[in-house]
Amino acid sequence: MSAQNKSYTYKQAGVDIDAGEALVDNIKPLAASTRRPGADADLGGFGGLFDLKAAGFSDPILVAANDGVGTKLKVAIDAGIHDTVGIDLVAMCVNDLVVQGAEPLLFLDYMATGHLDVAQMTDVVAGIAEGCRQAGCALIGGETAEMPGMYQGADYDLAGFSVGAAERGTLLDGSTVAEGDVLLGLASNGTHSNGYSLIRRIVADKGYDYAAPSNFGDGTLGEELLAPTRIYVKSCLAAVKAGYAKAFSHITGGGFLENIPRVMPKGTLAEVDTGTWALPGVFDWLRQEGNIEAGEMARTFNCGIGMVVVVAAENADAAKALFEEHGETVYTVGQITKGDGKPKCRVTGKAGTWGSQDDWCAITGEG
Repeated sequence: MSAQNKSYTYKQAGVDIDAGEALVDNIKPLAASTRRPGADADLGGFGGLFDLKAAGFSDPILVAANDGVGTKLKVAIDAGIHDTVGIDLVAMCVNDLVVQGAEPLLFLDYMATGHLDVAQMTDVVAGIAEGCRQAGCALIGGETAEMPGMYQGADYDLAGFSVGAAERGTLLDGSTVAEGDVLLGLASNGTHSNGYSLIRRIVADKGYDYAAPSNFGDGTLGEELLAPTRIYVKSCLAAVKAGYAKAFSHITGGGFLENIPRVMPKGTLAEVDTGTWALPGVFDWLRQEGNIEAGEMARTFNCGIGMVVVVAAENADAAKALFEEHGETVYTVGQITKGDGKPKCRVTGKAGTWGSQDDWCAITGEG
């Protein structure tokens, strides 16, 4: 048959509609497991629905966030582990909602790949559903795009979108943060979802195998580096409800130096003391393997603190106890002092706190 008369199909072009339908069938029970008041509809419509009244809101302000997982996905692909990056995807969105005092309500995902592997993508969505359950939000829809020629081999990408709400007048904006306030640090679950271009560069240059045992944890290197981002929603909402939280800072790309000042008013300085907590093993391993300077660590990684909470000094002990009741490991990592003009963060600490690093007192970072 000549090319002129050849009959083409979508599958021959690299898009398998049957595989897409099989994935939807696998996803439906996962999405159903995330149902909550306000979101009871099944997947399959052209858009997801959410009933704010049924969720208990009377005069809500909506807050939206979107994010991805970044090059951590390359670690998942190379390690062949896909059931945790979905948790990361949810975490990166909902943690950004809760810093404003908003309750995450719904989540949608977007998955793009060159060739749809149903088992692989089912693992990814299983992680997304688990993240939604941890955050208390409903997975109400999403999109899967099979795009041969756009993605090579086993590569895929993820994006997440979440919407939350708070009653009018209750959102946190950092305006009440003042000199004398205390900084509480909630422990992270490892590297979370930031700094992976640097992590992958170190792993590649050193010739490490993701399947080999790690030097800093009980699992393989891949398993340890894929530990999912911790979701702080329920503990942080409890602190908001109790009236303890003045502000939250989700420690992502930019570390302490860039993220903490985002929730501070003019004329304030956040003083973070690294001597108040021990650097977790994965960060000490990265620091040594990459010969990473202290200032670079503080602006690239969370260094063991995934969320910083600003509280009034008189509420610090009660707030710490409340977070611990909700399963968080909490450190008193610093305080707010008087600044000059633009809000800034300074990271200091005792010599030797983070291994053989130079004295932190000589390193000042201003966000």
